[in-house]
Amino acid sequence: MTDYAVTNPATGETTATYDTFTDAQIDEAIGRADAAASVWAKTSPADRAAVIRRIAELHRERRDDLAAVMVREMGKPIAAAIGEVDFAADIVEYYADNIAQITGDAPLTIVGDGTAVIRRTPLGVLLGIMPWNFPAYQVARFAAPNLAIGNTIILKHAPQCPESSAMLETIYQDAGLPDGGYVNVYATNEQAADIIADPRVHGVSVTGSERAGAAVAEVAGRNLKKVALELGGSDPFLVLSADDLDSVVQAAVDARLDNNGQSCNGAKRFIITDRLYEEFTEKFVAALAAVQAQDPAQEETVLGPLSSLAAAERLQEQIDRAVAQGATLLTGGTRDGAFFAPTVLADVTADMDLYREELFGPAAVVYRAADEEDAVAIANGTPFGLGSYVFTTDAEQAERVADRIEAGMVYVNLVLADSPELPFGGVKRSGTSRELGLLAADEFVNKKLIRTA
Repeated sequence: MTDYAVTNPATGETTATYDTFTDAQIDEAIGRADAAASVWAKTSPADRAAVIRRIAELHRERRDDLAAVMVREMGKPIAAAIGEVDFAADIVEYYADNIAQITGDAPLTIVGDGTAVIRRTPLGVLLGIMPWNFPAYQVARFAAPNLAIGNTIILKHAPQCPESSAMLETIYQDAGLPDGGYVNVYATNEQAADIIADPRVHGVSVTGSERAGAAVAEVAGRNLKKVALELGGSDPFLVLSADDLDSVVQAAVDARLDNNGQSCNGAKRFIITDRLYEEFTEKFVAALAAVQAQDPAQEETVLGPLSSLAAAERLQEQIDRAVAQGATLLTGGTRDGAFFAPTVLADVTADMDLYREELFGPAAVVYRAADEEDAVAIANGTPFGLGSYVFTTDAEQAERVADRIEAGMVYVNLVLADSPELPFGGVKRSGTSRELGLLAADEFVNKKLIRTA
């Protein structure tokens, strides 16, 4: 049975297929990861750091090959794919650099005599269920902190990323992990549920849609397993004031087109105060309309295809439905196969479906806000709460608005500023956990109290 395949969205050509694992292969993979867990947990933090650092080095050494595969799998522009591999390497290296802080005891101030510390110890085998939109980066931000803690990894990647997932497994193995320290599996959703239920597995992390997150959380809950959820987003981009509106518009374009518009924390709803709305919208529409979707293998490409024909068809259906419900199409709204023209909608109201949906592709909605209060209300009028962006020349306003936005992350006067040390995650229907930074290493860890008289 073949469910895993590399189908180039730019051409529609299937270049490679991989057989789904049998149940026996799944059991063998869990067994290997379980056996490795006892070995890896006993490895000193310094020795673990050396292996993790080598993982980062191998990302950089094999960057071009891995990036080329990602272009074929999901249509990422080659320049962005190379940047993603480099960022994944930086993330992995961050956890090697900070392993002493991650694994060190945390002394407590206690009432009475004696001492007390919190000691962070690994849980054991973890399952990671990863999406297609960032094939290397997503894996790094899950695997690296948990390997630093001493856990071992079973990785189920998206069915359209089998080649990159195999390359990543080789990188982790070649770096010197014990056999089974990182195991790639080509599993069905039913087999993933079996992995979660297996008593040798102690937690699961999923990055994906609300539907996928709910399904995984249900299985994890029935089996009393720790679950971390990183789900969708419909991030607001608030423009409250500007000295240089052109630079704000360029930031908006960059934030919307990143990864062909397929980032969960990409800006998707552009909320502009009344006095700037007309000028911003005119410039924003013109800038997006000037971008042409083209071959992702070309170095100069900014916008490639969506990840699949099905993804483009889903986005087309959303746009058409919004227009039918009364939204105004300012530009775009058309596609050629999986290539989708940059699209801007206006006049989306709270009674329309799109008001509460996520647009996963190069499509944006602009909203006119009467004032700061109205802008915040629009920003919060969504079931999602992942990231957000606030542009203002007023520092006090920036602080005030950032405090009121219902999101896990607020970026003020900048975009595309993710970094290994900055925690990533959301609230509401965008998830329940944090990745990146030191907080990521606290998700799947036993914070053991040791109290001594």
